[in-house]
This record gives sequence, structure tokens and C-alpha cells, in this order.
Amino acid sequence: MSEAACHALGLAGFGALATAAWATVLYDLVIVLVVLVGVLSIAAGLTWFERRLLSFFQDRLGPNRVGPAGLLQPLADMVKMFFKEDWIPPFADPALFVLAPAIIIVSVLLAFVVVPVTGSFVIADLNIGLLFFLAMSSLGVYSVALAGWSSASKYSVIGGLRAAAQMMSYEVFMGLALTGVVLLSGSFDLNRIVAGQRGLWYVVPQLPGFLVFLLAGFAEMRRIPFDLVEAESELVAGYRTEYSGMKSGMFLVGEYLGMTLISALIVTIYFGGWLGPGLPGFVWFLIKIFIFIAFFILVRATLPRPRYDQLMDLGWKILLPLCLVNLAVTGAIILAVQR
Repeated sequence: MSEAACHALGLAGFGALATAAWATVLYDLVIVLVVLVGVLSIAAGLTWFERRLLSFFQDRLGPNRVGPAGLLQPLADMVKMFFKEDWIPPFADPALFVLAPAIIIVSVLLAFVVVPVTGSFVIADLNIGLLFFLAMSSLGVYSVALAGWSSASKYSVIGGLRAAAQMMSYEVFMGLALTGVVLLSGSFDLNRIVAGQRGLWYVVPQLPGFLVFLLAGFAEMRRIPFDLVEAESELVAGYRTEYSGMKSGMFLVGEYLGMTLISALIVTIYFGGWLGPGLPGFVWFLIKIFIFIAFFILVRATLPRPRYDQLMDLGWKILLPLCLVNLAVTGAIILAVQR
């Protein structure tokens, strides 16, 4: 074969590789865009869904003025946020005051990178996906702590301190609760964890771990009954007291994103992810997620908040020993079976 022909074939091969690389990049960008739009749409829709469901639980009217059955309420809320005065207190630290609400949005969205919607539909199939989720959820502490400190308000500072202590404490139990699942699946890869549940969901052998993870999820999201960082009767709005306009809206969206993320992780780790009969995998995934979102809203409608010391006692005196016992028993059973 002539040198010119070889050169031509080389260029053709390079062109084919370049085309395949661009196709892969384009496919990845499509997945990122679909996940981003989907997650943000769910968070926006939850502003209507939560109020509508709360009104049903409490036998009263919910949003019913903007659009049919109030479905356009999220759009009205967004317009209101855009036109409200975006005020920065003169006594606040401007840079940190603006940065704080952005941190919570970015950290939660980054955590969605490793959540598999189906076996093949995931942005990044990391073999340390579970550790990546824990790392991203830990960054949320900086958001609430900086929001409270930069506001230079006593209510905000106390709320930020409460939030930091609460989130850091319950991250310990959240991580320990997941160790039993890691032992059973032998991996931190969320896809492999889902694949290991084809015969039996991990919620059955890891019921104590699931309960601890669920309670830690409430504390991480700062949702009722663990919303002491925003207790209106004591701290006005806690670390969000001085925020208004879009920055206040970002904290609200961050809360709904966090609720969606925790629901997605519960479904993935303990309830078989996208696995289910008859329907496509992503349909099962969404159904399971909305069941847990409805559960979080139901808890808000029914339970009062405890005292702050009761919250910390629950974590360190009950959940921590329960996590350690669950880990020891799980390890012992695995060793016995292997022998």
C-alpha cells in the first residue's frame, strides 16, 4: 500500500475517532441537561405540590387562584421573587451574604451527578458514588453557617450555629447508616447497590439503617420536625432572617432540591432504585421518589418540632448506638455466611 493511501486511512481513522468522541460528549451533555431541567422542574413543582397536599391533609383550601387548581402558582412565585427588592443589609458581609445561597444550590445539584435514574442513565457512574454524595451533602453546612454569620444578626447567627451543629452531627449517623448497605453490596457504586437488590430490597435486612438514614435526612434538609434552625417563635427565620428576593428564593429551592435528593437516595439505596415489574425503569424511579416526597410533606403536616436538646440527644444517645449495633450485627452475619 502506498504512503499516500496509508496517510489517507490514518486521517479517516482519526476522523472516525473524533466523530465518536463528539457523539459521546453530545450524549453526556444531553443527559446533564435532562437531569438539570428535570430536577429543577420537580423542585419548582413541589412549591405547588406541598401546599396542595398540606391543604388536603388539613382539610382546607390550597392554591386555587392562579391557573386551574392553582397549577401556575410556581410561576407566580417566581415572578414575585424576581420583582421583590433584593436587599443586602448595610451591616452584613456582602460577598459571603451573596455566596451563601449559591453554595446550597450548587452542592445539591452536584450530588445529583451520581444518582442513577436507570442503569444507563446517569451523569457520572463513579465507583465512589456514595462517598461523593456524602461529600457534597457536607458542603451544605457552609451555606447555612455563612448565611448566619455574614448577616451579622443575632437571630441569623444563632440559627446558623444550630444548623451547623445539627447537620454535622447527623452526617455522622447518615454515613454510619450506609455502611451496612456497603457491606452487603461490597461497593460504593450506586449502580452496583441497585443491582444487588434484584432479589430483595436492602430495606429488609437494613431496616435499622434505613430508619437512621431517614431521620438524618430530615435533619440534613432542616425539615419539620427538625426545623429548629428556622423556628419562627424563637429565631424569626433563623439563618434566612435577613434574606429577601431571589437569594431567599434560592434557599427555598435548595430545600426542595434537598428533599428530592434525599428521596432519590433512599429509593436508590434501600428500595431498589429503578427496579420494578412492567413499567420502564425511570417511571418506577419517579413513582418511588414521589411516594417519599409525599411522606416528608405528611410529616410536616402532623408532627411538632422537639426542643433542640431533644434533637441532639436523639442523635448521640439513640441513633449512634443503633448505627453501631446495626454495623456490628451486619458484619457478623456476613462473616458467618462467608464461612
